[in-house]
Amino acid sequence: MTTTVSTARLEARISVELHAMLKRAAELQGRTMTDFVIDVVQGAARSAIEQAEVVRLSMADQECFAQALLSPPKATPAMKRAFARRNKLLRSE
Repeated sequence: MTTTVSTARLEARISVELHAMLKRAAELQGRTMTDFVIDVVQGAARSAIEQAEVVRLSMADQECFAQALLSPPKATPAMKRAFARRNKLLRSE
């Protein structure tokens, strides 16, 4: 049984100098330019996504967050009503 891998094409116009640099870097690593570019771009994409998705807190923010977890505020009437509605919805499913 063979698996078909779907692919997409990416094209970019780059300067002659950048093309030469990418070609040289790929050759130095014994790879094709396509393999080199895909690997580098994939790493950069993962890094960009990680930076966008990871929440980074200052030390003061970390302490404030930890304190809120350890000593949560008392539930307000509106919060109690919201929890009651949530519980009712969950029971009806």
